[in-house]
Amino acid sequence: MTVATSLFWIFLFGAVYSYFLYPLLLILMPKRRRVEAISETMPPSISPPKLSFVITAFNEENGIRAKIENTLTVNYPPELLEIIVASDGSTDSTNDIVLEYAAQGVRLAKVDEQKGKENAQRFAIDQAKGDIIVFSDVSTRIEPQSLHIIANAFLDPEVGAVSSEDRFITSNGEVAGEGAYVKYEMWLRKLESSVCSLVGLSGSFFAARKEICADWDITVPSDFNTALSCVLNDKAAVTVPNLLGFYPNLADESKEYQRKLRTVIRGIAALFNRIEVANPFRFGFFAVQVISHKVMRWLVPWFLAGLMLTNLILLGQGFIYQLIFIGQLAFYTVATLGWVSQKLRLNSLIKIPFFFTQVNIAIAHATLQYLGGKRVTHWKPSKR
Repeated sequence: MTVATSLFWIFLFGAVYSYFLYPLLLILMPKRRRVEAISETMPPSISPPKLSFVITAFNEENGIRAKIENTLTVNYPPELLEIIVASDGSTDSTNDIVLEYAAQGVRLAKVDEQKGKENAQRFAIDQAKGDIIVFSDVSTRIEPQSLHIIANAFLDPEVGAVSSEDRFITSNGEVAGEGAYVKYEMWLRKLESSVCSLVGLSGSFFAARKEICADWDITVPSDFNTALSCVLNDKAAVTVPNLLGFYPNLADESKEYQRKLRTVIRGIAALFNRIEVANPFRFGFFAVQVISHKVMRWLVPWFLAGLMLTNLILLGQGFIYQLIFIGQLAFYTVATLGWVSQKLRLNSLIKIPFFFTQVNIAIAHATLQYLGGKRVTHWKPSKR
């Protein structure tokens, strides 16, 4: 076997591992817990915990009122719920709108200078009085029973954080069908939650015990960092199928690339800040999850590039190499069609290759930017 042949099969394994073989590994692993819908009512013999509901906002004058109104519809004892809007240096009328709801128990936590979402969240955490802290974005809508579901999830002392499941809504407010990628990610979360612990949470709507939030790093994404904090504190982050967060797609699809760039740069920074979680001798199978879900996925674009290069070298070595090369050409040709025509992307057969290729180009770009010293702590939120 030549060096090129060995590298080809290594690159092929690396390209398919994170997306296909890792989920298969999770399916085969013994299950630690059942992932199922949680009751929407608290057992009568148990007193509900006090919750702090934190909404992070930066110049959200067009959306903050609807978000507060939505939050006020939740079915939870008002004496056990505080709503805090963490305004991240807003310069529009966001703060004034929030103050209109002071009589209804909504509190403004005003950060004078914009320093990023995580900084505003930490500012709110320092003021929060709840045992459980719930985090939600302005664009995310929740259901009235959501907080009871969260409270019931934390009846399990092993649970340190709870993640919602993502649902998209259309421009006219109707729930849209789940895309293939969202379905895949939610399915993968269920598997991770049942085997060990989530590697990441839904940043738009999640909750954590206050002690898990004690070590809050303002330089890295709170959804990923909170999942890591759970394991570092001998707790688990879990997903709850009937805890739903509804949010619209990006208004400008061209912003998706920039969002992915930002997410990967911040994710790499978060992992390197807590690289010990990748040690299987200390953290067992969770370390395998981190490497499989994050590190191996960040390496996919480089595996794909190596696969194409070695495939070209081996074209004359047999039919299997020719077949795989034709498959690669066909896949990237379809992806290119999606790139040149937004209308063609409405077809799932084109949208999936396009999205996969776009994501991996963004991952490669973000990795190079990270290695070049770029860090992202705050940004202008994408319009939804």
